[in-house]
Amino acid sequence: MARYVFRLPDIGEGVTQAELIAWHVALGDRLEEDQLMAEVMTDKASVEMTAPAAGLVVALHGAPGEKIAIGAPLVELELDAPPVEPPPAPPVLPSPASTATLASPATRRRAREHGIALHDVTGTGPDGRITAADLENVLARTEAHAGVREIRIIGLRRQIAARMLEAKRNIPHFTYVEEVDMTALEVLRAALNANRAGDQPKLSLLPFLMRALVQVLPRFPQLNAHYDGEAGVLRLYEPVHIGIATQTPAGLLVPVVRHAEALDLWGAARELTRLAAAAREGRASRQELTGSTITLSSLGALGGLAATPIINAPEVTVIASNKLAERPVVRDGQITIRTMMNLSASFDHRIVDGFEAASFIQALREMLEHPTTLTA
Repeated sequence: MARYVFRLPDIGEGVTQAELIAWHVALGDRLEEDQLMAEVMTDKASVEMTAPAAGLVVALHGAPGEKIAIGAPLVELELDAPPVEPPPAPPVLPSPASTATLASPATRRRAREHGIALHDVTGTGPDGRITAADLENVLARTEAHAGVREIRIIGLRRQIAARMLEAKRNIPHFTYVEEVDMTALEVLRAALNANRAGDQPKLSLLPFLMRALVQVLPRFPQLNAHYDGEAGVLRLYEPVHIGIATQTPAGLLVPVVRHAEALDLWGAARELTRLAAAAREGRASRQELTGSTITLSSLGALGGLAATPIINAPEVTVIASNKLAERPVVRDGQITIRTMMNLSASFDHRIVDGFEAASFIQALREMLEHPTTLTA
């Protein structure tokens, strides 16, 4: 029988290693060609590894959460081998260490009562004898961890954590918050939704924010940009590729609406709906999850009063819409009830000064408060 070593292939884009996310096979499994074996993840996307040929799984290398180098063995197959039963497990023999453990009968009895294996206890008495105090220390640590469940952070969640840490460590954030009167926009949104065609998606707030962004950003090109801190280069983008922070069962993903400047209100809504569904169902491609030039985040009714969003590096701007609420405000010397919302935006202070940030948000506020142009 020929043994074949399947090595982690070159995934491209300069990737030197990948994180093993999950095994879909076990030792002794009989595989067909192209059958899913494992899933790995790079900082770009998750990738499925399939069997290059039919065979029997005889070795698996790595555990979920481990980093595997490109070219390192991942799965070993016995090609053209008939299915075989896994060998019986060897009998368990007493460990010499367990027979040599020194402890008093009372200590042994108390350990049995609490399910403590004495060979796991470090003895501090003469010749390594386990004293009553040694056992009590172990019991105290066990009780302290009662009701505690440990979950290993791997895969997408670990990558999100790493990217957030890197962004906060390397980017000097500052956040600007402004309230926006959304009364007129909400009246317009309700009217458009009430009269929409059967094939038109329901309009959320995000398409209006996107339309406002693409109209304002040409006056602030430094905000639709990537900053390479190591090279000291700012790349300004004419196209507006808007990342939409989206919560999914796998964690936070940022699908990208490309060329948002070319979409009208309904086109933006359709693309948002399509991308959000693909992200939540795990169907979003690598291209659909990369390449944003500015990011929008919205928690809807859970948005709170204000936020301090973290920049999606290498971008320099992220904008978060907070919840809409009816609040008393003063207009022309009179108190009136208006639908208000706070906009929270974070900026990379290496690139964006406070005056530029404030001017940008004020322009965005003006656009949202007079929304008729957003439907063009």
